[in-house]
Amino acid sequence: MNIENTKAQMRKGVLEFCILSVLKEKDAYTSEILDTLKNAKLLVVEGTIYPLLTRLKNDGLLNYRWEESTSGPPRKYYGLTEIGQTFLNELNSTWTELSDAVNLITNQK
Repeated sequence: MNIENTKAQMRKGVLEFCILSVLKEKDAYTSEILDTLKNAKLLVVEGTIYPLLTRLKNDGLLNYRWEESTSGPPRKYYGLTEIGQTFLNELNSTWTELSDAVNLITNQK
């Protein structure tokens, strides 16, 4: 069994939740989202995040706007829609339940 594959699958499973969580307080452009994830030790590459952001937008969870930048081309800022906020709230509840259950099982003596 390949431990790296298992670890990658675990990270991949929570990536959508993490991206929505990054956007709960304020809109952000892709580089900001990537930096936040990397600072939390959740390693993600651009080739992974762009298709995911597009899918979340197509699912109605995110919207975006273009904003001019003083240091280059315009930036696409992503933000949560009302549906996205509701979806994130549900994921938060599910995460808490799942995390509590996993901690209970893995911390048993």
